[in-house]
Amino acid sequence: MYGLQAEAHFDGAHFLTNYYGKCENLHGHRWRVVATIEVEQLQDGTGAGGSLREDGTQTGDGTMRDMVVDFGVFKRVVAEVAGELDHTFLVEEGSLAPATIAALESEGFTLTILPFRTTAENLARWFYERLEQRGLPVSQVEVDETPNNRAFYAANGHVGR
Repeated sequence: MYGLQAEAHFDGAHFLTNYYGKCENLHGHRWRVVATIEVEQLQDGTGAGGSLREDGTQTGDGTMRDMVVDFGVFKRVVAEVAGELDHTFLVEEGSLAPATIAALESEGFTLTILPFRTTAENLARWFYERLEQRGLPVSQVEVDETPNNRAFYAANGHVGR
């Protein structure tokens, strides 16, 4: 098995709905995301499987012969997905009154409404799915809330490290 890991960071605020402790209050993190991609075989450069372009499409040239994918492309995709959440207020859909959301938006705040509780575990799955949609062979995504607290989502029960 061959693999690569890429790391990105984003700053975002959130709170945990129906949580009884300090995390029920609005607070922020410098989130760290580590994505792992894995393949059984490296690209052979003959066009079978092709190479991942920056836009996520495949090409048949030999540019990425003996690679999983180009590190530059991989890092860029991970950073772009992290950038979607950077400096936003991560809000669980339905957790705030519509009037509250409207007031925050009218004050110029950027909200990212997500269809799940904004835990590190759910964010790891969200990143996994977004990277998979971009054509990457994702096997695991880790999301750190702090330097000491990490959650992960892995394919098929795979846990790397």
